[in-house]
Amino acid sequence: MELHYRTLGEGSPLIILHGLFGTSDNWQTLGKQFSETHQVYLLDLRNHGRSPHSDEFSYQLMTDDLLEFVEQHNIQDPIILGHSMGGKVAMNFAVQHPDKLSKLIVADIAPKAYPPHHDAILEGLRSIDLNTLQSRNDADAILAQKESDMGTRMFLLKNLYRKEDNTFGWRLNIDAIEANLPGILDQVVSETPFNKPTLFIRGGNSRYIKPEQDTAEIQKLFPQARIETIEGAGHWLHAEKPQEFFVLVNQFLNA
Repeated sequence: MELHYRTLGEGSPLIILHGLFGTSDNWQTLGKQFSETHQVYLLDLRNHGRSPHSDEFSYQLMTDDLLEFVEQHNIQDPIILGHSMGGKVAMNFAVQHPDKLSKLIVADIAPKAYPPHHDAILEGLRSIDLNTLQSRNDADAILAQKESDMGTRMFLLKNLYRKEDNTFGWRLNIDAIEANLPGILDQVVSETPFNKPTLFIRGGNSRYIKPEQDTAEIQKLFPQARIETIEGAGHWLHAEKPQEFFVLVNQFLNA
C-alpha cells in the first residue's frame, strides 16, 4: 500500500509512526524540531489520515507497508520512532527487518498483548451521525457522552473533516479498525531479537509500560533497550510533555 506522508528537513532519516486513531498531523510540531538535524518522514498508517482505507488491517500488513515505503523511497538506515500502535509497528519492523534501520524508539507501548479498552471511544465515534451532523461542536457534544476527557475528544475529532459537498467524513476507517482490533492489541512475537540501540519512553502516569512487569520482555526482544520515564505524562506523552520528550529523543538520535 502506498502510504501518505510528508517530509521535513534534511539529514539522516527519521521515520515517525502515529498511534491508533492518530495521524501524521499529530507529529508536525515535534517533527519540525527534529528536522533541524534530520530528514523527518511523517507517515499516515493504513486506515488512518490520508492513507488508503482497506478492510485488511494488521501489524503484518502495516509492517509490510513500512517496508514498501522504505524501499520505494530508498531510505538508508533510518531511525524509526513509533507511538502506541505505531510503536508496535516499529517493533515488528525491527525484529523482522533489522538490516533496514539503525535505531528504534518506542513511545509508551510494550511488546505485550493488551486487554480490550477502546469500547467507549468506538461507541462514541459510532454515535456521531455524519448524515445529520452540523458542526464539529455538535460532534464534540455527542462524543462527550462516551468520553469525558476533552483532550482525548480533541485528538479523536482531528479525524473529522468536511467533504467537498459540505458534509462530514472520517479519515479513520472505523469499520476496519473495530473489526481487526483484537489483532492490534496482540503481542510482538519474534524468535530473534533486535540487537541495535533501542529507546523506550514511558509516561509516568501511564499504565502501558510497567517497568517491574515489562522490562524482562522488552529486553528479551530488544537487548540493547533502555527505558526512560517522563514524569507527569500519560499515554500521549509527546503531546503532554513535548519538550521533555524532544530532549530524550534528541539525545538518543545524536548519540
